[in-house]
Amino acid sequence: MKKIIVIGCPGSGKSTFSRALHHKMGIPLYHLDMMYWNADKTTVEKNVFSERLSAVLEKDEWIIDGNYGSTMEMRMMACDTIIFLDYPTDICLDGIQRRRGKSRSDMPWIETEEDEDFMAFIKTYNEQQRPKVLSLLDKYCGKRVVIFTSREEADAFLKGEAL
Repeated sequence: MKKIIVIGCPGSGKSTFSRALHHKMGIPLYHLDMMYWNADKTTVEKNVFSERLSAVLEKDEWIIDGNYGSTMEMRMMACDTIIFLDYPTDICLDGIQRRRGKSRSDMPWIETEEDEDFMAFIKTYNEQQRPKVLSLLDKYCGKRVVIFTSREEADAFLKGEAL
């Protein structure tokens, strides 16, 4: 495992898991949100985001956390390991509530209010986005694919010696 992507619904804990994996393995960690967003909650230009991501993908080792469907297949092609946090909606909604108001290394601002569109995306993720992810996982089944359906499974993996 040298090139790892961590994907899943917002609130699933991708960044938290990725940070723990980074600390355990010493592989550089990159957050898509930090590549895409400015501190004032505006987005960078599409070509800037693409250049930032491409520069990371060219490196020998990396962990990249984030969904971003428009770049998911590109990241799957480049990685050797895909970790999918495939959690129930209520777990993800709870994750969003718990991080509100906290400073995070994976976001250029502190989330203080509820974004209705973002919450709607989370509530429909398993019906609308998850099938697309599963289809891509089928397409890239030659990669190491690890799917966790609970935080306990992910924690046990991180505690394991055979990373």
